[in-house]
Amino acid sequence: MASPAFEDIADTFDFLDDWEERYRHVIELGKAMPPMEPALQVPATKVEGCASQVWIMPRIEDGRFDFMGDSDAMIVRGLIAILHALYSGLTVAEVGQVDAQAELARLGLDEHLSSQRSNGLRAMVVRIRQLAAAAA
Repeated sequence: MASPAFEDIADTFDFLDDWEERYRHVIELGKAMPPMEPALQVPATKVEGCASQVWIMPRIEDGRFDFMGDSDAMIVRGLIAILHALYSGLTVAEVGQVDAQAELARLGLDEHLSSQRSNGLRAMVVRIRQLAAAAA
């Protein structure tokens, strides 16, 4: 059920030889994301459970889910970009059907992130699912 954008990321991960290159790619994905306006980086958009500062602001249009996200850590911005590729453009109902753990495991993230980053990534997925469910 992964989007073409997520499939592109998965293909790139398959192509890259080692995790140092993959981490660099994740950081580049984060750098390519448009920054979130500081006025939107408020407690209501903050994701709890992340060691870094993380904000996610949903945008639902015609029943399709999208979001803006930002973080004060570059690797986390990259993880937000990966989640954006995974979820953006799905219907709000489809968001809850995505097996994020399985999709992210295809990238090997479950094996190569620190426990803090893994917990933060899970917290972001939970938040995205909550936002989509609230919009349904």
